[in-house]
Amino acid sequence: MNRPDGPGGAGVDPAELWLGHDRPRRGRKPAFSREAITAAAVELADAEGIDAVTMRRVAAKVGAGVMSLYSYAPDKETLLELMVDHVSGELPADGPPTGDWRADLAALAGLQRSLMLRHPWLPSALSSRRTPGPRALAFVERALAALRPTGLDGGARLEVFAQVTAFVAGHVAFEVTQSTAARPPARAAAEARYLAAVAADGRHPELAEALAAPVRPLTAEATFARFLNRLIDGLGTG
Repeated sequence: MNRPDGPGGAGVDPAELWLGHDRPRRGRKPAFSREAITAAAVELADAEGIDAVTMRRVAAKVGAGVMSLYSYAPDKETLLELMVDHVSGELPADGPPTGDWRADLAALAGLQRSLMLRHPWLPSALSSRRTPGPRALAFVERALAALRPTGLDGGARLEVFAQVTAFVAGHVAFEVTQSTAARPPARAAAEARYLAAVAADGRHPELAEALAAPVRPLTAEATFARFLNRLIDGLGTG
């Protein structure tokens, strides 16, 4: 697959990737489909993380020779593009807007969060710039329609959706990290004692006020909703 940046350059040619046919560029009749190879890569990433996805591991999973895979995905970067769009197909592209753009945007962000929690490697994959494939574009179309009542032009609506997507990816990455690095109770208690002592020293009045505030629900869902609503409220229509 040709690279628009020339030999050794970064980036996948999106027209060649997404508008081409699902067939190898050369050789005999294909024994596998691009979809099957992508699905195998996704299964591997779901089970072991994105670093486990190598052309050799994917080839072994589908029972193919490594060289045969290069007809479908010449490198891991291209494979990641395929993987991101593959799982984007789990996002429902239908569902007419309700007219309440804030509620609609929150619902779409919730769908994205659920998708990323099912595929914890996805936030990392999205950290590099990627051109949306056909499945991802269907969800983008839905989001832009939901944002039409804001009165923003198309470019601004696209920016809003990109901003919310970036928030969701960052938040899910934090959630996943926290879930795999839970603090022992003794450590949490020690941190609480330390902060209480600092708050009582008279030199940190803002922190003291913050720690004295009513405790908010700390479930993952409640925390995500609070942060998301603050972001959406700050978007406005300007």
